[in-house]
Amino acid sequence: MKTITPFLPHLSGHLFGRPPRSAQLRIQEELERIRGTSLGNLTGLFGKYTSEKYLAPANKGKGSRRRMFSTHTTFWAFFAQVLTINGSCREALRKLQAWQAAQGLPVADSNTSAYCQARERLDGDNLRDMHTYVATEVQRRTTTSQVTFGRPVKVIDGTGLSMPDTAANQKEWPQTKAQKPGCGFPQAKLVGMFSLENGVLIDWAEGNKHDSEQTLFRKLWKHFAPNDIFLGDTAFGSYAAIATLQQRGVDSVTPIHQSRKFNFRQGKKLGTRDRLVTWQKPVYPKPGWSKTEWQKIPDTLIVRIVEIKVHQKGFRVQKYVLSTTLIDPKEWPAKRLGELYFRRWSVELFFRDIKTTMGMDILRCRTPEMVRKEIIMHAIAYNCIRGLMQHAAILYDISIERISFKGTSDTLRQWADAFNIHAGKPRKQAQMLDALLAIIAEDTLPYRPDRSEPRAKKRRPKPYQLLTKPRHEMVVSASRRRS
Repeated sequence: MKTITPFLPHLSGHLFGRPPRSAQLRIQEELERIRGTSLGNLTGLFGKYTSEKYLAPANKGKGSRRRMFSTHTTFWAFFAQVLTINGSCREALRKLQAWQAAQGLPVADSNTSAYCQARERLDGDNLRDMHTYVATEVQRRTTTSQVTFGRPVKVIDGTGLSMPDTAANQKEWPQTKAQKPGCGFPQAKLVGMFSLENGVLIDWAEGNKHDSEQTLFRKLWKHFAPNDIFLGDTAFGSYAAIATLQQRGVDSVTPIHQSRKFNFRQGKKLGTRDRLVTWQKPVYPKPGWSKTEWQKIPDTLIVRIVEIKVHQKGFRVQKYVLSTTLIDPKEWPAKRLGELYFRRWSVELFFRDIKTTMGMDILRCRTPEMVRKEIIMHAIAYNCIRGLMQHAAILYDISIERISFKGTSDTLRQWADAFNIHAGKPRKQAQMLDALLAIIAEDTLPYRPDRSEPRAKKRRPKPYQLLTKPRHEMVVSASRRRS
């Protein structure tokens, strides 16, 4: 499928059509051989992070019938598809047909229906379980040297995703009333939790425009463990969130909300522009909280308020005020807190990797069920690549931040054919993997500490008109000027 699907030839070219019986037998033999080796190129690279338990066919019901597009085959085909941006089902099929023609085999039918139906049969709960398994496996391999601040740090942020403008998607993720009919796209809202140490996407909560980020954030609290540090922006630093997480042994570091009035003459002085204050619980429950839940939150909360000044030239922000439950000034001096919060920018880069580099920013599926599966598959593939990056970083004793996500993805695509050549040869593929990791580790990013990265575009868009009416009603002016 696309550039990174060398394992598909092993599945033999007729998975999308109905070949002669002799070809069917050959296909089945190839499928069994791939299953037996547990190395289907992609399977060989990422098999240690995934589990076959979630790819086993069902005993009865949907997915139980023996098919050429088995759960195992479909999963890895879907996995390969999301690894390359703008990879369509048609593109995957064309690659398959080209290989068939080169091998002198009957060429599969050009209809992509069989593969699309196979993707629909994938069980969403199993895919979620697979994601949890992958995220856990990659995090389990994190070394002590990667835990920069001595404790696990989990960083939270929100983002939005676009998808095809279908009636089903619009119903699930409606647009704002200000959007003209037929001119916009459904927008999903995501709040993601990442591990700061290795960039693993631990989990996410999905909603629509009516769901607040704080409400979605609550769905992720189950992933916090005692001794964790929660790192987030202003939107997540509410009294309820900080107090509840502290009850669970989790410390928080967030900017103080702009609506909270505070001056540095209040509380106990710990240092210059560094105070220990007591917050009072709001009288009325916040939206989404029941009275019973609100009563369980402590009435007071001891919080440390620290002002951090930014002296870096070119930075938009010159100072920011943090609220944190890390109240020991000796263990957590203001400078160290500033360094920790400065790392919050990493979550923007994590989202850039999965949305821009992998193309999750604009999803392709036309139904809510498949949209959610597409998001899960992007998350699984993203975490597998993160695992490969972490493996190279540990093996060659370099920081994972110096390894490029896009560079790793590009290298993986080009090396996949080499893995294909040595299919069924575990020792040779192990040697190839070692060479792959060495190349990933060699291609490090430039060291640019405190680099300014403004959110601005240099390349101008083409002067096309904006779609202001449904497509069948729109009339484009002869001048094509923007209106």
